[in-house]
Amino acid sequence: MSQVKEKDTVKVHYTGKLNNGQVFDSSLEREPLEFTLGEGMLIPGFEKAVIDMKVNDKKTVEIPVNEAYGDVQKELFHKVEKAQLPQDMEPQVGLGLVSKGEDGSEHQFRIAEVNEDHIVVDGNHPLAGQDLVFDLELVEIK
Repeated sequence: MSQVKEKDTVKVHYTGKLNNGQVFDSSLEREPLEFTLGEGMLIPGFEKAVIDMKVNDKKTVEIPVNEAYGDVQKELFHKVEKAQLPQDMEPQVGLGLVSKGEDGSEHQFRIAEVNEDHIVVDGNHPLAGQDLVFDLELVEIK
């Protein structure tokens, strides 16, 4: 039976949890996640965990913050004057925003703080600063 190696395309069922056991994502109610190892589409710790698995193997892995979404970066917090927001917008902590750059690129932010005249937005990934736990099941090696 073959094992997963670099450059393989695989299908994996997963359940991602925080250290406190709270589930933040799972593929169990949908199609398994399909990806090619080495393309950098997933966090490094997830890809490493799949290496050497065989079809139908199951395991639970702990992925430290430095192999997940990294530490929270203070420089990704920005103050935005409320006057710059759409007039019909009611800012709330946790609300997601998208900012478009002059080159057409999009940047995702979450509102981290709401003040009387400004908000503070956070450009970090929502799971930055967290160690993660994944239950994995290798479904297929293509």
